[in-house]
Amino acid sequence: MSENRIGNFIKKNHGRINVIRRMLVSLLLGILLLTGCGKGENGTTVVFTTGFGKGEVFRIENQSCTLPEIMVYLTNTQNQYEDIYGSRIWETNLDGMTLEENVKETVLAKIAQIKTMNLLAKEKGIALDDGEKALAKEAASTYFGSLSEVEAADIEATQEIIEQLYAEYALAEKVYAHIIKDINPEISDDEARTITVEHILIKTYTLDGSGNKVSYTDSSKQSAYQKAVEVLALTKDGQHAFEELIAKYSEDPIATYSFRKGEMDPAFETAAFNLGTDGISDIVETQFGYHIIKCLSTFNREETDSNKLKIVEQRKKEVFGQEYDEFVSTLTRNLNQDLWEKVTFLHEENVKTSDFFDVFTQYFGQQYSGV
Repeated sequence: MSENRIGNFIKKNHGRINVIRRMLVSLLLGILLLTGCGKGENGTTVVFTTGFGKGEVFRIENQSCTLPEIMVYLTNTQNQYEDIYGSRIWETNLDGMTLEENVKETVLAKIAQIKTMNLLAKEKGIALDDGEKALAKEAASTYFGSLSEVEAADIEATQEIIEQLYAEYALAEKVYAHIIKDINPEISDDEARTITVEHILIKTYTLDGSGNKVSYTDSSKQSAYQKAVEVLALTKDGQHAFEELIAKYSEDPIATYSFRKGEMDPAFETAAFNLGTDGISDIVETQFGYHIIKCLSTFNREETDSNKLKIVEQRKKEVFGQEYDEFVSTLTRNLNQDLWEKVTFLHEENVKTSDFFDVFTQYFGQQYSGV
């Protein structure tokens, strides 16, 4: 994988990874950097990382996670990355943390969430039925049967461990489905519609040597505004195509944007949504400078319907997140810091297993999307 492709991957996923890191620290375990015993900010009890059984990585109340469980998730995730991006992906670095460390934390957060949701299932009286238990058993047989002796030995997996992981995963999804089952808000076309615009930007800032924004002086800003006034006049003289003016004057490398409400700067968004097709705005000021916006499309049925589904799913996750957060704040959680710091990827040529999650989907489908 070339350095450019690695760089593009990191840029694309940087925000998502940072969100996962913040979620891990503040929501799920909240103990990665803690060494004492007492009450956390939200009343959660945090205790010393002592008293663990052999190979026990963490414990949430009476839900325990062992090293083989971690390695099943971690090794499959590692190999999924390498199948797409190649093994050099691990040479990348994010804010002083390697991508391997980021993936480790993501896996830890994932399993911690599933263990927590299994506790929530008990509180709500939710359990797998016999058919679901049978599916977990069959899935475990399929996945474990796909492992070579070397793979099974290196991740210390048994068929019983795999079955337990699948059963816990399925129960977590069942809890999510139960919590959001009655959430089906009405989403209007206007709320969900995507518009497409192109624009001309005359900037009111520059960048210093460190890449930080530095606002123009008042006189420079006035000059930029006057330039925007002149360009706006050209858009209305009937002699210049908007695309021609973009190429000549715009200081944004991106000419065209498609978005729905809530995704852009409020001033830019308000002006854009008030335009009809082919309409051109007056000068719009944002933190970036002065914009002149032309609307290319105000409505697309297919995109609107797709956005409605996305908005509904987001509302469901918000409802689930509120109940989940409240439940998490009541739990006692323990991390075996010494063992966790020793957990690393398996860089073994004969360990290529990557379909643990695919097998789960094969047997349980994608009827739930919360976990």
